[in-house]
Amino acid sequence: MPIIELNNVNKGFGPASNRSEVLADINLSIEENEFVAIVGFSGSGKSTLVNLLTGLEIPDTGTVTFEEKPVTGPHSDRGIVFQNYSLLPWLTVTGNVELAVKQVFPQMSKKERRDHVARYIEMVNLTPASWKRPKELSGGMRQRVSVARTLAMQPKLLLLDEPLGALDALTRAQLQDEILNIWDQEKKTVVLITNDVDEAVLMADRIIPLTPGPQATLGKEFRVDLQRPRDRTTLNFNPEFKKIRNTVTQYLMELNDEAKRLAPVKDLPLPDIHPIQFVA
Repeated sequence: MPIIELNNVNKGFGPASNRSEVLADINLSIEENEFVAIVGFSGSGKSTLVNLLTGLEIPDTGTVTFEEKPVTGPHSDRGIVFQNYSLLPWLTVTGNVELAVKQVFPQMSKKERRDHVARYIEMVNLTPASWKRPKELSGGMRQRVSVARTLAMQPKLLLLDEPLGALDALTRAQLQDEILNIWDQEKKTVVLITNDVDEAVLMADRIIPLTPGPQATLGKEFRVDLQRPRDRTTLNFNPEFKKIRNTVTQYLMELNDEAKRLAPVKDLPLPDIHPIQFVA
């Protein structure tokens, strides 16, 4: 049974006279424990799609259902990891994670909460830095805190909104591996938003491209049947990995070329300017 579904969803912004239609006719069904990657171009509406899944945005038309119930707003069952960390600067690593836990599990005793928070900080390998504040952490460490905070809320659906995009290549690879290990341990349903095809093939069970906007919609989906766990050191020599990566990349390039071909050509009026005659 799907854990979350979008049926004929449309979403736009702005007044009716000058409305920007961001997403059109979105149909998506995600099974429990599945790892799905949504790939797309900048400005295609990926974050708007995440906001619809979390309940931060409500569709103009169509429905979003979670466990067969309409999504009418945010809920702790759907946790999100943002690209910009969103940490409170005056709280330590422990404090940032604990604040979320208090909101979701107010019935926990102090000891239960302390043990619960420590478990998820350990899961992202930040125990030695648990007393530090965000300004004392690297970008990769801050993102680990964000991941730990969201996981500590124990959501049924984990949404990753380009969480690794601002990191250097080595830190990004390390966090990819950690997220995969956590996913394997926790058995969460995960939706990853990314513009990195290699990242999508490495991590996901299924890749679904989002077409260029405006009025972006979901394109052809691609199954990733590579055996898990996936070893990044050998994937580049795996012919199936190369085939999937090249197929998805080619499909995205074709979508981009088609969008450019169909884009209306606007005539820009030029100003009526004449050169000034200078007299010597």
